[in-house]
Amino acid sequence: MRFVTPLEEARLVRRYKRFLADVVTADGEELCIHCPNTGSMLNCMAEGGRVWFHRSQDPKRKLPGTWELSETPQGRLACVNTARANPLVEEALLHGTIPELAGFTALKREVPYGVENSRVDFRLDYSTGPAFVEVKSVTLGFDDSAIAAFPDARTQRGARHLRELAALARQGVRAVQLYCVNISGIEAVRPAAEVDPLYAAALREAVEAGVEVLAYGAELSPEEISLVRRLEVVL
Repeated sequence: MRFVTPLEEARLVRRYKRFLADVVTADGEELCIHCPNTGSMLNCMAEGGRVWFHRSQDPKRKLPGTWELSETPQGRLACVNTARANPLVEEALLHGTIPELAGFTALKREVPYGVENSRVDFRLDYSTGPAFVEVKSVTLGFDDSAIAAFPDARTQRGARHLRELAALARQGVRAVQLYCVNISGIEAVRPAAEVDPLYAAALREAVEAGVEVLAYGAELSPEEISLVRRLEVVL
């Protein structure tokens, strides 16, 4: 997935009110841009750290740009725009980058399912029946470890999605939790039990019910992002 125009580099001053971030560009321009991430962004928002943003050309927008990438204290790149995960996964599905999910005859987005008013990110139809695929964006890394973790903040919604997938799996329907790992230098993913023990427990229960868990890692640059390889999932 290429950015329409290459991202602009800046330095982070601060993130505040959840969706706002002050940055200073290389030319000294001070801007308040949109932060499209509802999580804690642990390890992704060091004050003074390098960030990259997309500058909007829409004069009606209140904020002039959107924060896309961060450089972590360990020198990794992370995509903090969680809205990028689903298009990245869809691109990978259509290009056959995820062989475990290849061979579908139809792809549908945001399909209602389950008993808790949920919407699954993708429904893939096969000759043998459907597969329901839930996508989560992973950006949490620790020190020099090559193992990333999810989530970076407590997520009741994430646990609910796992319950819905587990219910499908118990009925014999294929259900998949797919982690889109949007941080470089990572070899594996694990549940962040120290952040959200309830989510970690829900993931274990989902696996026991028959939910498949996949993780794919991205290559990132200010020009493009793409999912390139499968990563290990450590439960």
